[in-house]
Amino acid sequence: MKQTGELVYVVDDDPRVREALSELLASLKIEHVTFGSAAEYLAYVRTDTSSCLVLDVQMPEISGLDLQRQLTGESPPPIIFISGHGDIPSTVRAMKAGATEFLTKPIDPEALVAAIRAAFTKDLDQRQKTAGMILLRGRFASLTPREREVLPLIAGGMLNKQAAAVLGITEVTLQVHRGQIMRKMEAESFADLVRMAGRLGIPEPDGHYRNL
Repeated sequence: MKQTGELVYVVDDDPRVREALSELLASLKIEHVTFGSAAEYLAYVRTDTSSCLVLDVQMPEISGLDLQRQLTGESPPPIIFISGHGDIPSTVRAMKAGATEFLTKPIDPEALVAAIRAAFTKDLDQRQKTAGMILLRGRFASLTPREREVLPLIAGGMLNKQAAAVLGITEVTLQVHRGQIMRKMEAESFADLVRMAGRLGIPEPDGHYRNL
């Protein structure tokens, strides 16, 4: 199960649960760090490692659901909630907020391992998407101001002649800009360029935005 650079964070205020989960993860050679409270987890200096968070729902001071809300917007690791209550409202709130899985105590080892595997896969996928967006934004930043004016016009479906007229340049010049855009964006095809524009949230000529 262990893969280089994968880490499980376990947050539960019950030392018996932490010990049991730690023994299970250690037996599977899964790297992990345990915490007795949400505050301890928040204070921990986390590395940029592929990870997931096994989080107890009911904890004093800061509950698991409260911690989930605090982590929103910080690109948190996928969350696997565990609870001794398993009440439906908590489950619904957790899943709606993006939790990967919700398990009840006593934890089924096989279910937990399967949830961790799925969480690692989700985290890796998100990291790849994030890295792809950083690369894409870097390519877009290399465009000249004029090329940034040309991109939404051609990606929005305008013919070269139409786009050139909008910008007040010749069609030949427009074609040169288009070629430069394709090269700098490293687009394999025009359809590929259109998808890139959509991912970047570039507005179409009418001012509407594509869905990312």
